[in-house]
Amino acid sequence: MATATPAKPTPTLSFPRPIFAALSPHPFLQAHLTSTPNTPLRANGRTAQETRPIGVNTDALTHSHGSAVVRMGNTVAVCGVRGEILRAEDAASSSGSLSSTADSSDDDDEGGEEEQNEMEQLRLLVPNIELSTGSTPAHIPGSAPSTLAQTLVTRLRALLLSTHLVRLSDLRIAYTPPANPDEDAEAQEVQVKGYWVLYIDTMFLALDGSAFDCAWLAMLAALRATLLPHAFWDEELETILCSDEPEKAARLRLRGLPVPSSFAVFEGSEDGEGVEWVLSDPDAFEDSVCRESVCVVVDGSQGKGLVRRVEKSGGGLVDRENIKVLFKKGMQRWKEWEKVLEERK
Repeated sequence: MATATPAKPTPTLSFPRPIFAALSPHPFLQAHLTSTPNTPLRANGRTAQETRPIGVNTDALTHSHGSAVVRMGNTVAVCGVRGEILRAEDAASSSGSLSSTADSSDDDDEGGEEEQNEMEQLRLLVPNIELSTGSTPAHIPGSAPSTLAQTLVTRLRALLLSTHLVRLSDLRIAYTPPANPDEDAEAQEVQVKGYWVLYIDTMFLALDGSAFDCAWLAMLAALRATLLPHAFWDEELETILCSDEPEKAARLRLRGLPVPSSFAVFEGSEDGEGVEWVLSDPDAFEDSVCRESVCVVVDGSQGKGLVRRVEKSGGGLVDRENIKVLFKKGMQRWKEWEKVLEERK
């Protein structure tokens, strides 16, 4: 008598994590966030509000006036600050009418509109970003500057100028003429003979999200470590000279400590309906999946939290109430940055 053989179960189709993430990135991230409703875990193992640890090493480059290496998770950036002298006559010929005398108001703690305009007009701060180092497969060496690199440069320069981080008086090379017995010493004007132009070059060795945060932290740490030689006007030679005595070199007196914090909004369904998660310090995979992003720049160096800048793009899920929550998270991140930077001071 023949017996029926039981049918073999149909094998289930399964993919390894990298294949699943590449084929269906949105369901892949959503599966991780919904697997533990109480404490949603992202694909990288962090909670929604957890940020990556920060590592800073200053004075890493020997042939620059200031440098820093910064690591945020798998994102690594190297920044070098190099100062070059711009003569006042060259600045006037290229930028039109400029003041040839130094103003004591440029040395205050707040900075002013005139100072910002002069620094912008003379282009005394020149940031640059280099991504084509093999930092990611999308940025291979030898390729032209990408849209991301150009956008980062624009954002970094705008933040440098709007926060008045660098004092114009630190970049001016002033000269006081010898006192004339027939003139009042107090009436003598301090003449501006030149300027320091700071070229701030940042190179990414590895890029895994939060490019703006990492680049700014590298720039900030490098500027805090910058030591400019003493430049002076030689009346006999009628030119600007630099002293080779290290003890005469001076550091930049930066205003405040503006710190950016980036967030990405992940929508629970691809059609925009469902639960949303705000992810702090998103990595490259999360940046590619999320359509809305927010960057909050805060400064708590004056004993109270100040909002220096808010950037938002890609959607309308984050409203004013959400911005207030992100501001509080940004202040927590500011304390982390301050602790790391003060340790390297």
